[in-house]
Amino acid sequence: MDSGTTVRLEPHEVALLRGGPRAAVTVAVLALYLRGAADAGRPGTVRVSGELSGAGHALSALDQAVYAALQQPAGIRELSGRPAVRQEVSAVRAGLVAAGLLRALPPRRTRAARHALAALRAQHPLPARRKGLPTADALFRVALHGDPALAALAPRFAMRAGLTARVEVADTRPLRHSARNPGGAGWGCGGGDGGPG
Repeated sequence: MDSGTTVRLEPHEVALLRGGPRAAVTVAVLALYLRGAADAGRPGTVRVSGELSGAGHALSALDQAVYAALQQPAGIRELSGRPAVRQEVSAVRAGLVAAGLLRALPPRRTRAARHALAALRAQHPLPARRKGLPTADALFRVALHGDPALAALAPRFAMRAGLTARVEVADTRPLRHSARNPGGAGWGCGGGDGGPG
């Protein structure tokens, strides 16, 4: 790629450059969710929830492969390993290698890719919320920023579908006057044994 050439990257390509195959598949899943074609299934899985249409922006081959693979619900890890999805991710990777943005072996970003990602981050900062953000912009932000953008743009879906890590609660004992501890006895604000020891 010469210095005068500008490459227009799609969200799944940006995600692959930033975070690898799983990030690219996550962006494809989010694209399907935002179109109403996919939703969270059993905890930690994604499933088809509607017809696939090209409304909003053109469907990528990766979007289509992910949709076809979701005819059987799957978690993101299993989905990323399905043959048709792996094949499309490999095709995206090959396109990035051909564009001079990714080295083939070992797969690593080139200087041109690092500059492109920096420029895109400046154009698409981490969002505070989804309201009013077009689908294409939401996809770019998730492609560029990963889990923090997912948490801002589609927090319930991302957590239920297993796209982001679940938050672990360090201490699950009920609070002094909570519904799980109606008696209020025990540790807590000024009562019982003075707190966890």
